[in-house]
Amino acid sequence: MSPSRRDFLRHSACAAVGMTSLASTVFDLRRVAAAACGPAADYKALVCVFLYGGNDANNMVVPRDNAYTAYAAARGPLALPKASLLSINPLQGDGRLWGLHPSLPKLGSLFNQGRAALVANVGPLVAPVSKVAYDNGTALLPPQLFSHSDQTLHWQTGIPDQAPRTGWGGRIADMVECMNGAHDISMSISLDGSNTFQVGNLVTQYQVSSGGTIDLDGYELPTDSWGTNHPTSVAVRRLLAKSYGNLLQGGYRTVLQRALDSNALLSAALAAETPAIATVFPPDSYLSDQLKMVARLIHVRSALGLKRQIFFCAAGGYDTHGDQLTPHADLLGELDGSLGAFYAALTEIGMQNSVTTFTASDFGRTLVPNGDGSDHGWGSHHWVLGGRVVGNRIYGGLPTLAVDGPNDSGDGRWIPTTSVDEYSATLAKWFGVSASDMATVFPNLGRFAQTDMGFML
Repeated sequence: MSPSRRDFLRHSACAAVGMTSLASTVFDLRRVAAAACGPAADYKALVCVFLYGGNDANNMVVPRDNAYTAYAAARGPLALPKASLLSINPLQGDGRLWGLHPSLPKLGSLFNQGRAALVANVGPLVAPVSKVAYDNGTALLPPQLFSHSDQTLHWQTGIPDQAPRTGWGGRIADMVECMNGAHDISMSISLDGSNTFQVGNLVTQYQVSSGGTIDLDGYELPTDSWGTNHPTSVAVRRLLAKSYGNLLQGGYRTVLQRALDSNALLSAALAAETPAIATVFPPDSYLSDQLKMVARLIHVRSALGLKRQIFFCAAGGYDTHGDQLTPHADLLGELDGSLGAFYAALTEIGMQNSVTTFTASDFGRTLVPNGDGSDHGWGSHHWVLGGRVVGNRIYGGLPTLAVDGPNDSGDGRWIPTTSVDEYSATLAKWFGVSASDMATVFPNLGRFAQTDMGFML
């Protein structure tokens, strides 16, 4: 056997032992958590809205004071007219005057009402990074900065210095799943297909569409005139009833059976939904359709037997390298209309205090334009929305909008002043993750100053 082959087998064996050890550790931690956990008396949901492509937050939150001159000079053709900005007057900020993109009237209104907050300059970090350390190459950095795929993974895992095995939404679900008591459907539901954010060690994400459950074609069709089931249904049931010695076949059977059972349960719950939600959502919007279905799923929560749920929604198109101004205005308008309608729907069904919605994105974008667009950045600003949000405030540190300034890693790529860990841990605490479990969900949290940023009641 060649040395390279021997080394490969040795490393593979070590990896297998490591994974076995990890699985045992996870099971032990889960058993400890479950021992101190029981069905929750209240209901809570987290709704992640991921903006794929990298939202240009430099045009989402814009200075309205003397700093506008520097902003306009740096942004060039991307600068928004000062007179177009929507005024916000945060109760907590940095003393500077800020405005919102004119496409955000609903979010601006909710912010001023105290129902929404902004968390400034958030991004994936392994540890705190100063400009000096970044410039001299001594900073500990997430790998492959400014890459879409890598930064999306770092945002969704919350552990940029580890291989992507689970997401922080999935790890939260693992820790609080016991609060649901007996139930027959996953607490983690995605409206945008598979994602890393909801990958857990124990809780499996369940995917539905904005139109409802995703059926198996031809299954459970009506019986014919002789009372015989459709052949497809009969065949599937027979396959599921068989015993399989092969682990892969057995695993596939389990997944398929779970999907069919979940489909039947969820379809029945949605069909029995009453009264229907009357709030009008914006038409012809993928994000709006997703959030409307999330509102419906929350509406039928009792039929599902769940006290804790985590939802994932997403919108694309935020990679605005060129011709940015009009498309970005349209994207923010879609976000504004969708989130505004979602909050109104939650208020209609009396669940606005039980649901917290938050945004995430690959990264921000450069302050310096590249023609009539912007390039990949790092830190960005994000919305948190809900009845338990301590709103009308800006949390974290908004950057100094200056090229080569104290927050700039180059061309106005802001070095994050708030880590994804701090942002997500604040949400996790509200959701019910205990202080003793925080280090399991967020292994790097202890490297940062804040375990609770204070934007949740």
